[in-house]
Amino acid sequence: MKLSELKTGEKGIIVKVLGHGGFRKRIIEMGFIRGQEVEVLLNAPLQDPVKYKLMGYEVSLRHQEADNIEVVSADTPFEATTFNLATDSNRHEDDYIRHEAMKERRTINVALVGNPNCGKTSLFNYASGAHGHVGNYSGVTVDATEAHASMFGYEFNLTDLPGTYSLSCYSPEELYVREHLTEKMPDVVINVIDSSNLERNLYLTTQLVDMNIRMVCALNMYDEFERRGDQINLDTLSTLFGMPMIPTSFKSGQGVKDLFRAVIQVYEGTSKFSRHLHINYGHEIEDGISHIQKYLKADEHITQHYSTRYLSLKLLEHDSQVLEYLGNHMAGEQRIQDFRNLTTERDKASARVKEETGSDSETAIMDAKYGFINGALKEADYKTGHKKDTYKATHRIDGLLSHKYLGFPIFFFLLYIMFQTTFTLGQYPMDWIEEGVQWLGEKISEGMTDGPLKAMLVDGVIGGVGSVIVFLPQILILYFFISLMEDSGYMARAAFIMDKLMHKMGLHGKSFIPLIMGFGCNVPAVMATRTIESRRSRIITMMILPFMSCSARLPIYIMIAGTFFSLQYRSWVLLSLYAIGIVVSVVVSKIFSSLVIKGEDTPFVMELPPYRWPTPKAIWRHTWEKGKEYLKKMGGIILVASIIVWALGYFPHNEDLPREQQQEQSYIGRMGKTIEPIFTPQGFNWKLDVSLLAGVGAKEIVASTIGVLYSGDDSFGDDDSFSDDTEKYTRLRQMMLNEGITPLAGYAYLIFILLYFPCIATIAAIKHETGSWRWASFAAVYTTVVAWIASMLVFQIGSLLI
Repeated sequence: MKLSELKTGEKGIIVKVLGHGGFRKRIIEMGFIRGQEVEVLLNAPLQDPVKYKLMGYEVSLRHQEADNIEVVSADTPFEATTFNLATDSNRHEDDYIRHEAMKERRTINVALVGNPNCGKTSLFNYASGAHGHVGNYSGVTVDATEAHASMFGYEFNLTDLPGTYSLSCYSPEELYVREHLTEKMPDVVINVIDSSNLERNLYLTTQLVDMNIRMVCALNMYDEFERRGDQINLDTLSTLFGMPMIPTSFKSGQGVKDLFRAVIQVYEGTSKFSRHLHINYGHEIEDGISHIQKYLKADEHITQHYSTRYLSLKLLEHDSQVLEYLGNHMAGEQRIQDFRNLTTERDKASARVKEETGSDSETAIMDAKYGFINGALKEADYKTGHKKDTYKATHRIDGLLSHKYLGFPIFFFLLYIMFQTTFTLGQYPMDWIEEGVQWLGEKISEGMTDGPLKAMLVDGVIGGVGSVIVFLPQILILYFFISLMEDSGYMARAAFIMDKLMHKMGLHGKSFIPLIMGFGCNVPAVMATRTIESRRSRIITMMILPFMSCSARLPIYIMIAGTFFSLQYRSWVLLSLYAIGIVVSVVVSKIFSSLVIKGEDTPFVMELPPYRWPTPKAIWRHTWEKGKEYLKKMGGIILVASIIVWALGYFPHNEDLPREQQQEQSYIGRMGKTIEPIFTPQGFNWKLDVSLLAGVGAKEIVASTIGVLYSGDDSFGDDDSFSDDTEKYTRLRQMMLNEGITPLAGYAYLIFILLYFPCIATIAAIKHETGSWRWASFAAVYTTVVAWIASMLVFQIGSLLI
């Protein structure tokens, strides 16, 4: 709890002091150190400030200052068994409370900060056992992820922050990271660095140094660093940067224990390398910093949350977010005048820098940072070796995969291989699962008397859930290939080769990464648009993401394609759906960028990491995590939806009517007949219409709805014209053909499934990322309109040609 939460007369034991720089130092010097008892003596008439007693003297603090001091209340429930008082008569309640305070003290809040693709999430997963998404391209971590780890008697609350190249206000993830560091105030920051790109990665380190936060550097991929023959004196580098530099390799776990041991030492103040460091930016910039700091240091709220030196540098860089923050904070007539003086001082300093260096102050600060990095690396005897060039193999592979003419054919060939393998290899386990589902349905049918319960279990639960769970092997195979492409670094190349096309669409090259992620699931893909600097490109990308076929649609594709098309054509049908989704997204994004959402775009700058062979453990983890999510849906939303669809199709029940007439007169039949005219131009029947309504919640429900509505009907079982045993879905095909659903209508149905209303979760994600229900509602409506038009054109034009 916070010290400010203690009431008059209550006591507490200090756990830790939060805050930054001078504020934290002043509070500790006043005696607010861990393990000390503090008592609330008196609240001022207006409840602020508050008088406290500690170390035999009295001191007053404001509430906002007391908010930065964590304590354990002296009224903490006394648990003799926990403290083992029964065996030690010298122990007493005060000792127990101090013990609890020290236990709380041993909980360290750690934030992971680093460039994209440096290995933060790998460390996060290795240390905590969590299963965050790891990929060999930027933008994988699109939100802060939290987990827990225990080592050396300490507890670590780990927060994996989005990858960022700097702490400017250029992109959303940069703002997100620095706001987390200033608002959440982690005890220690682990700055993860790619050892193969020291100079580039250390630029972010210098910005963290400016923030004056306690830090440890993890030099990741150090095994590659050594294999290449690179050399550096880590003790010297640690001393120059004022923080421990620990060599690590999160793939194998090398150095992880040393890293967390260093975190503990920095936290406890026992690290020999930790020191307060000021990077020298030259006379004019340093002079400007000191003049600006005078106005900032006068505000205690600012000094609690920010390093005034850091804010001064950001003002000299003309950081719009910092300027806005200070403008909003400095309210009141006198404070407004202070803000004006502050900006005047900033402008004077910027003008002096321009006059002396010939560069604007932002460029001069960046040059000084790289100058410091270069000098530190030279002082630490940094030498690059030539034993094994990490990028040598990468350049050879890129010569083929990113080739001007071969890049696109190879990309689509890989997609074809992925789909063909998904069908052929997944066919065998799919047959086994289907046989198991059929056997279970027969056993339950034989062992129960006729009635609603039997019908619900056989037609609802087994018919619905079973019709979806059989596609688990295909889902696992598909995610295996996606994980392989992500972890190897090929996804980043896909963005590279698609940049020109993206630009012609009015999008940013980075838009391709969320679009590719959309093939897995649209929700994280929408969140991944945060890596796109341009708000215009970000919104357009979110608007066209629903056209990317998420894995939830795959069971429907396989069901309908397997029903109407032979094995050799199924992969082409799926490939055509993915291609149509891409073509539609191209057309729509061009329309949006030209007519709806206008504005300037930002340059395409994206790291192309070296190709790395993914570890089997990582591939298996990613694949299984997705499979587990799929199974959870089976036992959750799919099960509930299947029972609801069965109930709507079963009631009101009349045993004297044939099954088809019973369904048509049921509640779901009436619903379907009501909306049937809307989809007549597409050649659908009422059962397909109802399944489309069910798919609004989750696309998997479409397959389960079809499974329920077409389960248990044996009226066409003896038709010899469809007795080919090699045809996977002979029975379903037979039933659909007899109801007037042709292969052309089936394909039009797939087109509608591809393009129409994204699931509720995607709509919610769009609302969250845009901050507006207007864009979310627009996405829901316009995608459905596009789907209706496209599927109608496919069926009507196809009917004329066939």
